[in-house]
Amino acid sequence: MMAPPELDARPQWRWTGDSHFLVAALVEGHWWVLRMNSFPDHALWTLFIDGVVRFDIDDLPSTWGQPLDRSAPTLEPGTAEEILAPIAGFVAYGSEVGRPCDDPFCCG
Repeated sequence: MMAPPELDARPQWRWTGDSHFLVAALVEGHWWVLRMNSFPDHALWTLFIDGVVRFDIDDLPSTWGQPLDRSAPTLEPGTAEEILAPIAGFVAYGSEVGRPCDDPFCCG
């Protein structure tokens, strides 16, 4: 199985101001957003591209840098709101595929 091409990208992460979808990056004209999940019950991260889920991942590739780098800039509130609008309802792990986790210990 081939690795997803996104693993070779070099996103420049920016803070969104959202507590679930922490960072976003504009990569080749597409907005990437990382959702932090309840690890270890679920994958640590879920990647969304242009509002569509792409894949779950635990160990980020080195080419992605440090998404949680506190020195990274923050998106303008309006930009962050626009980027997050399509995925705002997908806070619970699995909700993006119609199977939201309802375990009160990890997602409640």
